[in-house]
Amino acid sequence: MSALGYPLALAPVAAIGLLAVALRPVAPATVARRRLALVRAALVTGTFAVLTVELLGALRLLTLPAFATAWLAFLATAAVVAGRRRRRDAAHGGLRAAAHRAVEVAAREPALVGATAGPTTGTPAPAPPPAADPGVASRPAGWSTRLAHAWRTAGRGERLLAGTVGGLLLVELLIALLAEPNNFDSQTYHLPKVEHWVARGGLDFWPTAIHRQVTIPPGAEYLLLHLRLFTGGDALHNLVQWAAGVGVLLAATRITAQLGGGRRAQLLTAFVLATTPMVALQATSTQTDLVCAAWVACAATVVLDGLRRRAGVGVLLALGAATGLTALTKTSGLVAVGPLLLLWGLAQLRLARAGGSGSRQVRRTVAGSALILLVAVVVVGPFLARVTAEFGHPLGPPRLRESIPIERHDPPSLVVNALRIAHTAFDTPLAPLRRAGAEAIVGGAELIGVDPQDRATTFGRERFPVPSWYPDEDRVAFPLAGALAAIGAAYALARPGRISPTRAGSLRAYAVVVVAATLLHTAMIKWQPWGNRLLLYALALAVPLAGLWLDALFRRRAAGAGGRRSVAAGLAVSVLATCALAGVLAVSYGFPRRLVGAGSVFTTSDWDTRFLRRPQWAEEFRWAAEAVRAADARRIGLVQQNDNWEYPWWLLLRDADGRPPQLVALQSVLPGRPPADPASVDAIVCTGSRPACTALVPAGWRVQFRGYVGYALPPGR
Repeated sequence: MSALGYPLALAPVAAIGLLAVALRPVAPATVARRRLALVRAALVTGTFAVLTVELLGALRLLTLPAFATAWLAFLATAAVVAGRRRRRDAAHGGLRAAAHRAVEVAAREPALVGATAGPTTGTPAPAPPPAADPGVASRPAGWSTRLAHAWRTAGRGERLLAGTVGGLLLVELLIALLAEPNNFDSQTYHLPKVEHWVARGGLDFWPTAIHRQVTIPPGAEYLLLHLRLFTGGDALHNLVQWAAGVGVLLAATRITAQLGGGRRAQLLTAFVLATTPMVALQATSTQTDLVCAAWVACAATVVLDGLRRRAGVGVLLALGAATGLTALTKTSGLVAVGPLLLLWGLAQLRLARAGGSGSRQVRRTVAGSALILLVAVVVVGPFLARVTAEFGHPLGPPRLRESIPIERHDPPSLVVNALRIAHTAFDTPLAPLRRAGAEAIVGGAELIGVDPQDRATTFGRERFPVPSWYPDEDRVAFPLAGALAAIGAAYALARPGRISPTRAGSLRAYAVVVVAATLLHTAMIKWQPWGNRLLLYALALAVPLAGLWLDALFRRRAAGAGGRRSVAAGLAVSVLATCALAGVLAVSYGFPRRLVGAGSVFTTSDWDTRFLRRPQWAEEFRWAAEAVRAADARRIGLVQQNDNWEYPWWLLLRDADGRPPQLVALQSVLPGRPPADPASVDAIVCTGSRPACTALVPAGWRVQFRGYVGYALPPGR
C-alpha cells in the first residue's frame, strides 16, 4: 500500500462525516435525524464516487493523481458546507436565546414597575428563576454523550441486543481487514474488471471471453476502483461491503422508527438483521449484494418520510440518487425501488388533495417524479449507453437477458418458481425436512403439468433442490430471519394497529410494498442455487416488520397478557437466542472466510486464503506465472471460459513496481471487439479446457498444462 493511500482511503469516511453535519434535517420532528443525515451523506458520496469514475473514465484519467485531486476538492467543499451549517445553526441558536431573554425581561417589567410605585401597589412578586438558555438546550448532545445516556437507561435485554450487534460488526471488520478477497465471482469478473479499468485508464469495453466483465452493472466495482487506485492493491476491498452492511443496519433501524418502533424495536431489527448469516458473511466479501441492499434501504427510508409531508428538492435528489445507484449496482434491486417510488407518488398525491391545492400540486408531483428519473439516468445512464452501443440493447446481449430473468409467466410456472425460491431461502440443517419439502414441490409441479427443472424458470443447468443451510456467503439460507419477517408482514397487513398504534396506515402500506417486491422477485428471477443472496435487498426491507412485531409481542407480555402470548414471547426469545448463535457461527466458521478452524484468517497464508474455494489451483496458477515471468514475457494472451478465474493473473503477472500486466484476450464474446492475434503475444496463459487452449496456440509453441492451469511459450523462450 502506498504511503499516500492511507489518508486517501479515509476520504470517503471523512466526506460522509462532514456531509452528515451539512445535511442534518431542519424539521425538529424528523425521526432519527442523525441516521437520516448519514443516509443523505452516503447518497451524495456514492453519487460523487460514481460520477467521478464516469467523468475521469471518459477523459481516460483513471489514475491516482486524478482521483486524489477529485477527492481533495470534494473534501474541501464538504468541509466548507459543514462549517457554514454549523455557523448558521449557532447563529440561529443565539437568536433564539436573545428572543427568549427579551420575553423574560418583558415578563419581569410589571413587577419592577410595581416595586417603584409605592406601598399602594403591594409587594412585588418575586422574579421567576432564570430559564435555561434555549440556544444551548436546542443544540444536540454529542454522539458519545447520547450513546452513554442510552446505555445507562437501557435494560439488560437491550444491552444484550446492542452488544451482540456491535460485537459482530467489530469481528466482521477484523475479518474484512485480515482476509484477502476470495469470492468466486470476484475472481472471475468483479475484480478483473477493476484491473482492466486501471490498466486501460478508461471505461471502454474490451475483448473478453467473460461477458459479465462488461455487461453486469458495475456500481460496486466503481467504489472498489477508488480503493484500488488509492492503495495500489486489494487490501481494503472487503471494506466496501462491510460499510454497506453498517448502512443497511442504520437505514433498517430508521425504517423501524418511522413505522412507530421505539428503541427496543429498533434494536430488535438490528439484531435480527446483523445475526442473519448471509449478512454477516457478505459483510467481509467483495460480492455486491449488500451494496445493493444498502441503496434500496436508503430509498425506502426516504420514501417513508414522504408519506406524511410534501417532498422538497433535496428529497427528490436523494430518491433519484438511490434509484440510480441501485440500478448501477444490481438491477434486481429495482424490483423493490419501483414499488417504493409508486408508494411515494401516491402519498404525495394524497397530501396534495388533502391540502386542497388541486392540479398545481399534482403537476408538482409529476415534475418531482420526472426529476427523480432524471437524476437516476444521470447516475446509471453512461453505463447503459455503453451497453446499448455495444449490444444494441440496454440490458446487454441475449445471453444475459435470457439467463437470469424468468422466461415463462403462466401462473402455474410462477407458483412453482416461487415455491422453489422459498424452499431454498428457508432451508435448514434438517435433511428430512428439506427432502420432504422438495418432494412436495416437485410432485405438485408435475401434478399441475409444470417441469420443476424447466430451463425457462431455472438458471443454466442447475437442478432443484440444493442444500443451502451451510454458512456459505453465496447461498446460505435465512430461515429464522425470513420466518420472523413473514410473521411481521402478516401482522402488519392484518392488524397493523396492534404492532404500531400510531403508524398503522404507514405500516400496512409499507408491508404491502415489501410483499409486492418479494412476489415480483419470484415472478421475474429464475430459481438458482445462489438465489438467496439475490434476495438480500428484500430481506433488509422486511426485517423492520419483524422488529416491530417482536417488540409488540414483548410489550404485551410485559403488560400482563394471557398465557398463550407469554408462551409465544418465550418462543420468540428462544428464536432470538438461536439467531445469535447462527450469527456467531457464521463469522466463526463461515465459508470462505472464518476465524477458527481450517482456513482461519489467522493461520492461512495470504495466497492460500485467495484459493479457499479451489485450493488445488493455488500452486497451479503460481507455477504457470513463474514460467511466464521467467520467459520475460510482456504481452500475455488469455485463454479462458465464461466462469474461469482471471484475477490471479493480474496479481501474479504485475510488474515489480505494482504496474498491471499487459493481458489481452485471445477470445471475445463481444461482436465489435475482436480478440488479439495469438502471434502478437509473448506468452499465453490458459484456464479450464486444454483443447480450447491448444486450439489457439500458434504452431511450434511449447504447451504445458497442470490440472486447471496451463501456459504456452514460443520457441526460444
